[in-house]
Amino acid sequence: MLRELKHTSDIVIDTSELNVHALATSVTELFSESGPIVLRLNVMSFGFKYGLPVDANYVADVRFIPNPHWVPVLRPQTGLDAPVRDYVLGAQGAGDFIDRYVHALVPVLDGYRRENKHYATIAVGCTGGKHRSVAVTEEIAQRLAQLPGVQVAAHHRDLGRE
Repeated sequence: MLRELKHTSDIVIDTSELNVHALATSVTELFSESGPIVLRLNVMSFGFKYGLPVDANYVADVRFIPNPHWVPVLRPQTGLDAPVRDYVLGAQGAGDFIDRYVHALVPVLDGYRRENKHYATIAVGCTGGKHRSVAVTEEIAQRLAQLPGVQVAAHHRDLGRE
């Protein structure tokens, strides 16, 4: 039925071997005026004691980092405050973990783009979601925001919760 139309077309997409994601990617690449697909990432801190985020695609556990809760001067502060951030990010293994975690996410994000997925949530948890997970979430979000074709928002689900 479409034989006549096919001969007059400028573009023909053979869909016989394409799944829905590959077809969407092909159409987007051919007709999008905004360029490559932008991947929107939500990097979310949370407290394990309040439960896992149900919408997380990936979950990281940073309870291996010493807890600022047990340092009296840091206890009332959060991971958004410089003294807590410096304490958390300066802890043994924290920087190495963040480096490796972000590096491990790069091929995952590339795969999301190939599969025409536009959104992902990366959750980072500690015990209460106030100190360690907040500081690490901010650092991971900052690093991921440097990648091309990525828009990142940091969200702190349990910050302020007691």
